[in-house]
Amino acid sequence: MMTPTTSERPGERQRKRVLIVAQLDGYANSVKPLAIERFLRELGHDVRLVDTNYLARASSTPGSPGRMLPGSLRPAKLALYANDIASKVLTRRWGFGRRHLSYYVLLSDHRLRRRILRTDLALDDFDLVICETPFDAGVLTTGTSAETLYDCPNPWADEVFHEGRLTGRQHRRFRGWEKDFLEGMEHLSFSWETYGRYAQKHYGLSGDNFLQLNWGCTPSDTRARFARPARVAYVGSLSGEFINLPLLGRLSRLYPHIDVYGGPPPDPSLGIRYRGYASPDVLSDYQFGLITCTRDPIREEGFSAKHLHYLAHGLPVLVPAWRRHLDLLRGSVPYTEEDFTTVIDALSDETRWTAVSDAAYEQGRRLDWNRTLEPLRQLLDGSPGRPERDSAAAGRHGFA
Repeated sequence: MMTPTTSERPGERQRKRVLIVAQLDGYANSVKPLAIERFLRELGHDVRLVDTNYLARASSTPGSPGRMLPGSLRPAKLALYANDIASKVLTRRWGFGRRHLSYYVLLSDHRLRRRILRTDLALDDFDLVICETPFDAGVLTTGTSAETLYDCPNPWADEVFHEGRLTGRQHRRFRGWEKDFLEGMEHLSFSWETYGRYAQKHYGLSGDNFLQLNWGCTPSDTRARFARPARVAYVGSLSGEFINLPLLGRLSRLYPHIDVYGGPPPDPSLGIRYRGYASPDVLSDYQFGLITCTRDPIREEGFSAKHLHYLAHGLPVLVPAWRRHLDLLRGSVPYTEEDFTTVIDALSDETRWTAVSDAAYEQGRRLDWNRTLEPLRQLLDGSPGRPERDSAAAGRHGFA
């Protein structure tokens, strides 16, 4: 453990060195690591954020030809580059490959990244190492004097299975490996508390190493205002099966005042009114935020990162009616495809809309990053009890 860089006078916080490993995709995967970086720096800690999104490429600069080329002749990086190409060719558009070969591509990616990051990152130079992605989380098992935290987005095996990327047998093997992997983490969080409960129920996790850091937001100084006709905004990534672009297209045909921001551009045949990329500040010009997603057990128990963006601007959030635990996200307005326009019409009165907007904004205030990341401050201050390291845990992290 490094020597603190500040004096240790009574009552004075020790300055710690923190490493955050993340994949910054410009959408939801960028939000939490950047929020953690800001939070810790404002507390006076020395923070390094490493973006591994283009770990095997010559460049991470948008538009650069280097993003298409291998970045090193090192065997592990060349193998990761080849694995990336195999993933694109074999598992993106080919149905059989997606179902049967994704398992091997994902495991290879995880193994190779573990090997590369173990060499590239001087983990022992830090007091705390935080990983924000399952692809890179293997680096936490390489053995280090630093304290470690895996801030898991959601249970990985089940997410991949419900996206149609595993066979039943592969899913069982993947889940068994992931259970041991998560149980062996020194500290474990999930992007939202209900995912932790899901993992305890469906994976059989003990929860003994949980240090929950809920997703948060930064409440906007400029709140949404009532207007007619009510305008609906969708902000976020438009890639991934779980986004449910067909549903977004059907809702857009049902209600013509839906504007969609994000990327990549959707298929024009879906009839989506696509507005390109915009910052969340655009939300102040709308009256509702919209969430669409495919229905499966993990989505029923989960949440959407964009939900917090909407709440931060005081937007009532239109959420599929089958999603559970909406009591944790007040200001949510359940809908079905059949009653979508009726639900919006029911809030066409300013008094009713304002009441829901007030509840949404208050919920956003309660989920301010400075509150949701408080357990992280306590961890660095030494408040929570630190679990004893399991010297045998590293042996459980091999893949089945």
